[in-house]
Amino acid sequence: MSVQRACQHFGVSRQSLYQRRARARQRAAAEAQVLAAVATVRTRLPRLGTRKGLHKIAPVLRDRRLRCGRDGLFALLRRHGQLVAPKRQYRKTTDSHHRFRKHPNRVKDAPPPTAPNQRWVSDLIYLPTRQGTVYLSLVTDAYSRKIVGAHVQASLHADGCRAALAQALNGCPPARRLGLVHHSDRGTQYCSDAYQRQLRAAGLVCSMTEGTGDCYQNALAERVNGILKDEFLFVTAADLDQARRLVTQAVQLYNDERPHLALQYATPTQVHQQATSPAGKSERGPCLISVNI
Repeated sequence: MSVQRACQHFGVSRQSLYQRRARARQRAAAEAQVLAAVATVRTRLPRLGTRKGLHKIAPVLRDRRLRCGRDGLFALLRRHGQLVAPKRQYRKTTDSHHRFRKHPNRVKDAPPPTAPNQRWVSDLIYLPTRQGTVYLSLVTDAYSRKIVGAHVQASLHADGCRAALAQALNGCPPARRLGLVHHSDRGTQYCSDAYQRQLRAAGLVCSMTEGTGDCYQNALAERVNGILKDEFLFVTAADLDQARRLVTQAVQLYNDERPHLALQYATPTQVHQQATSPAGKSERGPCLISVNI
């Protein structure tokens, strides 16, 4: 059947048929450009979600031919099987049944921080390697969400947590530590005499969760753990040295390149630097604490 007879059969004109084909080709070309932009972003942030991906490719979408909103990008990635599937993993690393003193929760009813270095949250997570499990200790600023201390160790001893805390303290002069609250769970590492001496020597106020198993009392630290494991540290390292290199790279990408929903799509480094600069202190208001990042 010829094109003309087919058009007559379905009651459409040849012109409309060719225009529809041209629009389909234009749409396919535009979608290919959007997918290429997403692929470029995911070369460095391979498990970045769709909403944050939309923010990262916003400069590309300024072209009116490539108009694509949030729902459109979700639909496009779904059709091409490129939506990031969430991971659900849990392994307990906290042992709160010990002889050490447990400190009260000082942040439960406290207002959210209004500047960096007012509240740090700490936690410990495991990372599998082909030679066994290693453990990552993190210290995160609760205002900017910036990871200010990180250390990977082969054991659950307090030395790894102390090394992460030392790194955080090196980046925070004593003059900025006044009233700084250090919040963590009741794990042996954080309650140990050595860790508590380090906190007191630095002038930090200790705060801990109440009871066991309630992740919401240290929600921000748990959220940062999940982001690192799900979006950056999903490749099994060969050994401890490689795990440390991967963590160093992951922390840099998380701090400097990954946009955060709770920070209005800014990065932790941008918020941290802006708030600590003389001009930024008067321009930026409080950053609301939220489980969404």
